[in-house]
Amino acid sequence: MRRAYHLLDVFTQTPLAGNPLAVVLDTEGLDDAQMQSIAREFNLSETVFVLEPRDSINTARIRIFTPTRELPFAGHPTVGTAALIANLRAPDMLAHRDVSVVIEAPIGLINCTVRHIKGQALQASFMLPELPKRTYGTLNVEVIASALGLAPSDIGFDGHVPSIFSAGTPFVFVPLANLSAMSRVKPNLARWRSAFPTDRSAAYLYSGEVQLEGSAVHARMFAPGLGIAEDPATGSAVAAFAGVALEFEKIQDGDHRLIIE
Repeated sequence: MRRAYHLLDVFTQTPLAGNPLAVVLDTEGLDDAQMQSIAREFNLSETVFVLEPRDSINTARIRIFTPTRELPFAGHPTVGTAALIANLRAPDMLAHRDVSVVIEAPIGLINCTVRHIKGQALQASFMLPELPKRTYGTLNVEVIASALGLAPSDIGFDGHVPSIFSAGTPFVFVPLANLSAMSRVKPNLARWRSAFPTDRSAAYLYSGEVQLEGSAVHARMFAPGLGIAEDPATGSAVAAFAGVALEFEKIQDGDHRLIIE
C-alpha cells in the first residue's frame, strides 16, 4: 500500500520536538478498519485522515484516530492539519496574509486561522464549535491518588477539586498541589479505570505551581485507554480546561489568554 502522508511536529518551533502527528492525504478507498490499522502502525498519539468535504464550501473533512480508536475531536491534529493544508494549497497567500481553513469534523465545523511569520514555524488557531461542558461522575480523591501513585494530600489547591469537562473529548481534570507531586506521578493501570470513569479514561493533571514565568498552569495528560501512555501536549484537554478555569477561578468578562506549560 502506497499512500501520501506528512509527519508534523506540533506545539514547538523545533523539529523532532513537541507532539508528533501523522497526516494522511491520500485516503481514497480507505475504510474504517484500514484507517485504524494505519494509525496503529504509526503508533503516534493521533493520526489524521484528510477527506473531501461533504459541503464544497468547506476546506476539508478529517477523521482522527489514536492507535486504538477514533476521536470526534482533538486539538493538536486540528492545529497541525490546518497548518499543513494552508501551506500546501495556498503557500503564496500564506506568505502575505492569514489564511482561513474550515474543517469538517465529527464535533462540527472548526474554523481555523493559519499564519506564517517569516523565520518561524507555521502557526494555527481555531474557534471551538462548542463550549466546554461539565459532566458529573463519582470522583474519589483517595482512589484517584492511588491510581496516580500519590497521596490524597497531593490532590487539590486553592479550591480546585477533581472535575470532568469536555469540549468534544472528556477528561478528568485533577489539580495537584505542586510540581513535586507532578514529578512523582506513577500511573497504576490496575486502578486507572475506577479512578477515571469517563468514556476514554483520560486524566489531565494540572498545578498552579509553574516552571516558566507567565504560565498559568503546569500540566500532564495520561490516556492509557486511548493507547497513549502520556501525551506531550493535548489541545482537546486545553480546550476543555477553559471550563475548569471558569469553574474554579474568579474570571471577569472579557478576553483572557492562559498559557499552559
